[in-house]
Amino acid sequence: MSDAVQPTAAEVRAAAEAVKTALDRHLAAVERRSGEDDPAVYEAFNELAAAAEVYDELLYDRYDEVTPFEIPGAEDAPPYTGPEEPNALSVLIRRDYAVAEPQRLLAQAQRVEAADEGLGTEASGTVHGALEVLFGEFEPDEIASRHKEFGLAEGDSTLWVIAADEPAEPGEWLETPFEQVDVERVVCRFDVSAVFDDDLDDDPDEPDLEGPDLEDEDLEPLDVDRR
Repeated sequence: MSDAVQPTAAEVRAAAEAVKTALDRHLAAVERRSGEDDPAVYEAFNELAAAAEVYDELLYDRYDEVTPFEIPGAEDAPPYTGPEEPNALSVLIRRDYAVAEPQRLLAQAQRVEAADEGLGTEASGTVHGALEVLFGEFEPDEIASRHKEFGLAEGDSTLWVIAADEPAEPGEWLETPFEQVDVERVVCRFDVSAVFDDDLDDDPDEPDLEGPDLEDEDLEPLDVDRR
């Protein structure tokens, strides 16, 4: 992009302020929520998404820099063909981490073992053993919020909400939990990355949600009342 059409620094700053304002309005709407389908929350969400998109574009055009988050739009996904009023849903989550401080990881696992007499004393002696101890003791969301305490560094993450006609039978999907993903039943999707990965949207028919190297995925309920 030539200098003549680049946004000014003031325009980028104004867009950043618009995002801050939209964040405040969204939080206020959520705090005043009147029900599951409160239109004020839906409107505030869309305003926040629009403001973030404008800021992201201006930031890139002016400074060749990107934000660490992406709010996917309808144009990024195939048409939704699931039920209009889903009776059930699945939430597929993948969070990647790097083991940044192995000694901190081992120390935390050893503390857990010391506090729990039912645990052995050998598991925390290796990194993979320490990971088993910590993920067995703490919920994935707690590890996500406290990852630095455990010597972990965040990588990319993604969350997909998939509508279903009926809940799955108990134990039905446990052997292969992420093999079958119908992208046309995705209600919404949220990706977080340190950089933009163009491949995320280039081929939505091949979601990165299956295979033996996705062992750190989790499945849990999610309130999607604003959708």
